Amino acid sequence: MKHDKSNYKLLQKNKKAYFNYEVIEDLECGIALVGTEVKSIREGRFSFADSYVTIKGNTLTLVALHIQPYTHGNIHNHEVQRPRRLLAHKQEVKRLRRKVEEKGFTLIPTAIYLRGNLVKVQISLCRGKKLHDKREATKERDLNRDVRRELKQLQY
Repeated sequence: MKHDKSNYKLLQKNKKAYFNYEVIEDLECGIALVGTEVKSIREGRFSFADSYVTIKGNTLTLVALHIQPYTHGNIHNHEVQRPRRLLAHKQEVKRLRRKVEEKGFTLIPTAIYLRGNLVKVQISLCRGKKLHDKREATKERDLNRDVRRELKQLQY
């Protein structure tokens, strides 16, 4: 199935994950949500803080994703930090399980976006960075920012 960019809308990207982890591989998953969660996500009222993915049996579970209650909801609003089931093919889950168990990788959600009217989560197979790698990334980011600033001044 081809995915065109016209019906793709990025809601939020997990920048902290890219700083703390080295991303090896990405996977797009659906997420099982209740109605008020979808409405709250569409408003951008959610947070990745310390969220991760666990594998139990043949299912992926997103843990610690904080979705704020829907503002126009009623008494049947959703629970804020419940574990949410991710929708992926069985073979993909088995492959990810092998990599996580054998090589010490972890699964981290790196983006939440809308594809058409569906909420999708991009999970990434990650390896933790060492402190010197983080320092190097910060130094590189600062240098790139300085270069962009200099180029901008030269244009004017």
